[in-house]
Amino acid sequence: MAIAYLKKASKTPETETDAARRVVSEMLAAIEAGGEESVRDYALKLDGWSGPIVMDEAAIAERVREVPQAIKDDIELAASQVRRFAEAQRASVQDFAVELSPGLRLGQRLVPVNTAGCYVPAGRYAHIASAYMSIATAKAAGVKTVIACSAPYKGQGIHPHVLYAMSVAGADVVMCLGGVQAVAAMAFGLFTGKAADIIVGPGNKFVAEAKRMLFGKVGIDVFAGPSEVAVIADDTADPLIVATDLVGQAEHGHESPAWLITDSKRIAQEVSALVPQLIDALPATARDAAQAAWRDYGEVVLCDTREEMVQVSEDYACEHLEVQCADLDWWHANLTNYGSLFLGEETNVAFGDKVSGPNHILPTKLAARYSAGLSVHKFLKPLTWQRMSREACRALAPVSARISRLEGMEAHARTSDVRMAKYAPGAPVDLGRPVEA
Repeated sequence: MAIAYLKKASKTPETETDAARRVVSEMLAAIEAGGEESVRDYALKLDGWSGPIVMDEAAIAERVREVPQAIKDDIELAASQVRRFAEAQRASVQDFAVELSPGLRLGQRLVPVNTAGCYVPAGRYAHIASAYMSIATAKAAGVKTVIACSAPYKGQGIHPHVLYAMSVAGADVVMCLGGVQAVAAMAFGLFTGKAADIIVGPGNKFVAEAKRMLFGKVGIDVFAGPSEVAVIADDTADPLIVATDLVGQAEHGHESPAWLITDSKRIAQEVSALVPQLIDALPATARDAAQAAWRDYGEVVLCDTREEMVQVSEDYACEHLEVQCADLDWWHANLTNYGSLFLGEETNVAFGDKVSGPNHILPTKLAARYSAGLSVHKFLKPLTWQRMSREACRALAPVSARISRLEGMEAHARTSDVRMAKYAPGAPVDLGRPVEA
């Protein structure tokens, strides 16, 4: 048994992190001190935007007025798919109450956060899908106020297609802001007076770092980095489809890893030959990103067995994992570390990114080992409650007192003592030996 790298990455997703961390730290400190004025300064300096930050209904309507109906129809269908999947997720978890012993009732109440900040990236592409992925999911969870942010597109305000997607998905507030300044504005409640309880959505390394640094002050969805794709392919796979799917994600950016894991030398060689050809045939913007991503981060891993292929995949814990192999049920049963799984050549990451329904905001940089992607669960707090009768209290209080005293926590124990004195005065109950001073 052996694992061989026919192509090995020269960089890792952590390569560029330190520089981003310094920039973001300075920006967050400046914005926390300078407030809205500092945000406006960054918006002008970094995005060339001096217009209104918060868009009112009239401004939104004017900006999306000329979006063709066919585009609106596609956005509405895709948003509906995401919303329906999120609603099914919400229905899968419930409030409950249970009586564990006579008189002791315990339960869970699922309460949505009050305010969610949804970041929708701009820049190289108009990320239409990211709008409804975050916003529609938050609304399906029952979030009262959803604030959406996206950078001005080519200095002309939010891209009208993105803006329409925000509107269809149900954003309550829309701000024309991008980058670190957008994340900070949502976290600190600038321009809206409502600080976000959680901030979600993909972004570049600066946005990801801003979310990481603000975690604790606010919740976040995932520790995200550049988009990742891995394709597991055996000898039954179509090398053209495999190569096309790898390139399909490499166009995300210069730092987006694309990995092929296979037990077929033929597939490895054919895909390796096809990928550069497919990249060369892309439009300039996508070609520039994909060339750098494949050159610096692309890998081809050749294994002897499917068990080895699983182990490599598990170690990578990839954001998007495609399986183009025979016996898909076996792979489904044996793979555990991934952001989202795409089984069979009929489905692919782009379908999931745009329209099929499950969320495309997913963990990267090994976070899939312990975290899932964005879902309604991220916006819900499973709050516990308990209530008991005096009979139940009399049954549990002595146990609590004894354990507290075993731990040396006398004040804890006395919260049981005082209740027993009131509810069962004079009862011969062992409350444990008082903690010595």
